[in-house]
Amino acid sequence: MKIGAIIQARVGSSRLRGKVLLKLPYGEKKTVLEHVIERVKKAKTVGEVIVATTTNGEDNEIVHIAEGLGVKTFRGSEKDLLSRYYYAAKKYELDIVVRITSDCPCIDPTIIDKAVKHHLENNADYTRTVGFPRGFDVEVISFKALEVAHKEAIRDFEREHVCPYIYKTAPEKFKISYLHAEEGINHPEIRVTLDTEEDYALLCCVFDKLYGKNPFFGVYEVMELFRKKPYLKIINKRVRQKKIFSNLKEELKEAIKVLQLQELTRAKKILEDHLKNIF
Repeated sequence: MKIGAIIQARVGSSRLRGKVLLKLPYGEKKTVLEHVIERVKKAKTVGEVIVATTTNGEDNEIVHIAEGLGVKTFRGSEKDLLSRYYYAAKKYELDIVVRITSDCPCIDPTIIDKAVKHHLENNADYTRTVGFPRGFDVEVISFKALEVAHKEAIRDFEREHVCPYIYKTAPEKFKISYLHAEEGINHPEIRVTLDTEEDYALLCCVFDKLYGKNPFFGVYEVMELFRKKPYLKIINKRVRQKKIFSNLKEELKEAIKVLQLQELTRAKKILEDHLKNIF
């Protein structure tokens, strides 16, 4: 059985362009993408590491970094991420795919190993982590499930992401399993992922504190740091995680939450009234 991790990466991020090329610790030479690759390579259950990027010229640097670290690459569709994963997995003949995003420079290889083992022990089609701080999330997909999703998914949100068809559109077709975070690290409200400048500021603080002691610090070290310095959560507390919406109603409800967070009460009231009238 061939298990491989596919790391999705591109320069053209919508919220923070070029984020995977930012340096950590701040002012040093190593990019976010390099940290992610090196950490994923530490996972004992992963036999192959592949960086899947786009065919855009601006992503040549992504390929250069990956090849410099001795991992394989694949170039595919920018918008159809599901097809990019499917064809990458097919090219390298993977039986099990571990999905990793390149904006998680704190990704913990021990969590990857736990997720893969959980997936295999439960003979699952799809496994995802639940309750971990943002930035430690892992998804594990059997190639057969990925192939079904690739063939049957037709809506934009199902193809712009990798797994929504499996867990959101047609979960009854798959055996889905969940790896829950243990007590002490069950803090999904904490985010050490990279989507905004605020996220980058927080990650700079985390790396300044932890990287010098252990370049491969994990989730327990991060949680201990947040316990000692709870003010860190303030840095990016107003950043909302990007979500996947299958319809307009879900998207409008999320917009109301964002308006509330920004204290835009009049706009929030108008949208709430509009939501009641159309649904």
